[in-house]
Amino acid sequence: MLKKLTPFFIVLIIVFIIVFIFLSLASKQNMTTIKEGNLQRLPLEMVPNKYQDSDCGMVIEDLTYASQVVAKNGKTWFFHDHGGFIHWFKDKNFENEAIIWVMSKDTKKWINGKKAYYSLTDKTPMGYGFGAYEKQGKEYVDYETMKLKMLRGETLNNPYIKQQLLGR
Repeated sequence: MLKKLTPFFIVLIIVFIIVFIFLSLASKQNMTTIKEGNLQRLPLEMVPNKYQDSDCGMVIEDLTYASQVVAKNGKTWFFHDHGGFIHWFKDKNFENEAIIWVMSKDTKKWINGKKAYYSLTDKTPMGYGFGAYEKQGKEYVDYETMKLKMLRGETLNNPYIKQQLLGR
């Protein structure tokens, strides 16, 4: 009887050890995914490696392509690729009321994401290709165009689009 239960106990112990390791690592990193209380709806100061992307869950290691979405109630979500917040908004119903802050590549400050201009060919963390800029460039598109391209899958992750935009 004991021989029959031994494999079960071994598997149970292994699962317990794995769960314990993951929980201890998560508590040590103390990552922020959502911040509440941002009632002024301004961009919050972000520190690399302390925030987690609300769409894909990856650690935000660099703020070059970072974004923040702030709801009316002051909840703020964080992203490391501008295409990520568009993807995340797909099943949300408050995009029109939300304030979107994006890090501008040309001025290196937080700007209104709905008024920003977006490149289509930047090397972004998730490979979507949308870099945000405060000043309009001849190849840049507005927010609504970027959003449409993201929802259609017209990003650098699409080999056909990548070939079209980059010639490779």
